[in-house]
Amino acid sequence: MIPNRLSLLFSLALCFVTQSHAFEVLIKDNAGNPLGNAVVWLEGDLYKPKAEQVSEMFSMGQKDRAFTPHILVVPTGAKIEFPNFDSILHHVYSFSKPKPFELKLYKETPKSEIVFENNGVIELGCNIHDWMLGYILVVDSGFYAITDAQGIANIALSPSQIGSAQLHVWHERFEKLEDSEQVKIHLSSHTQNETYKVKQSLMEVFDFEVDESDGYE
Repeated sequence: MIPNRLSLLFSLALCFVTQSHAFEVLIKDNAGNPLGNAVVWLEGDLYKPKAEQVSEMFSMGQKDRAFTPHILVVPTGAKIEFPNFDSILHHVYSFSKPKPFELKLYKETPKSEIVFENNGVIELGCNIHDWMLGYILVVDSGFYAITDAQGIANIALSPSQIGSAQLHVWHERFEKLEDSEQVKIHLSSHTQNETYKVKQSLMEVFDFEVDESDGYE
């Protein structure tokens, strides 16, 4: 009985040592209101993307004349495919400096994925449907999340990720779209909460009319 109890205690101790720790961050706008759809990520030597994360195939689709997901976060060097789930043609492009590209009129999925080797914000558009707007954030990190409607995001960390980090925050309504905000933090070995209030002014949200008769069937 005693060896079994010792074995159980050892297993519980090992589980405690190796379990993940939750890092919760609350993002607020410059008026102090919770900010949903904000991208947060950690940078530093402990937070580099792993090889298996970079080798994963990511997807930025088009469905119901909209990009899905609206915001996609990927690690540096990631491959992204752009499937078209609509029955009509799309023409996806970006003029953003980190990765200008163009996928001319197509249905279904282009044969080749695109590699995003430079960090930064990539703003997406469709040459046929002007209201379509999406974003890809390429980050030097394997630890990132997007805040919910309450402005909260959670990032799971293992004991090896406990230490100093740069917390980056970005939002699609930032006045300087290409710039993230950052602050140095120290992550402890237990559940930790951080609150960050953005400094940038936020642009107004505009609603664009959807043209159901685009003629590109």
